[in-house]
Amino acid sequence: MAKPASILVALATYNEIENLPTLVEAIYAELPTTHVLVVDDNSPDGTGDWCAEFARQHDWFFHLPRAGKLGLGTALAASLQFGVKNKYAQVITLDADWSHPPASLPALIATAESADVVIGSRYCAGGGIEGWPLRRKIASRVINTLTRTLIGLPLTDCSGNYRLYRTDLLEQLEWQNLHATGYAYLEEILWHLQQLEARFAEVPILFSERRAGHSKINVGEMFGAAHTLVRLALRRMFG
Repeated sequence: MAKPASILVALATYNEIENLPTLVEAIYAELPTTHVLVVDDNSPDGTGDWCAEFARQHDWFFHLPRAGKLGLGTALAASLQFGVKNKYAQVITLDADWSHPPASLPALIATAESADVVIGSRYCAGGGIEGWPLRRKIASRVINTLTRTLIGLPLTDCSGNYRLYRTDLLEQLEWQNLHATGYAYLEEILWHLQQLEARFAEVPILFSERRAGHSKINVGEMFGAAHTLVRLALRRMFG
């Protein structure tokens, strides 16, 4: 482990070689005392090779390679558990495709002074989305409305991955009770943290379409999210 740092910024990757190097540079420019972790699912485009070489050259950068494409949810779990195990005070997650602006990182950290989980929100006052077609905006609004209605999360943006978590709260999670392996993990972990009486806060961000590469969201992920929401709603209703 490198020199002590209280914040870990974690990214989950699969085929992000066109985005990752410049994004890591921008993150470190915003937070030069932080550590950065990349969890890579054996990307065939060379992302993992770049990470391995960059980690050899920089003591603030860590690479966690995995054997194959195991899903965003399991990659996020690995990132958060890495943060807990290595005693960081906070873990920040964001997408590796430049859709989440690194310039908003200081705002998340400042807001965490009075919150356990801080969401970089597209939908709170001041937030927004650039570059999405109408159908994607509608789908995102629908999933967030369903999440608030079915499982009672007091947030405008429950499906985004731009977040800060305090690790003293993550330590209390029963990780074996989180079952989603894909994007539905984003809603599921918030529900479990709410059961631990997490203090939530949101800061506005301008979300933009990825700079390069292709989105990993597909129809299967949408059905997975719906299944997870129904499962959690039933648990909320019946215990």
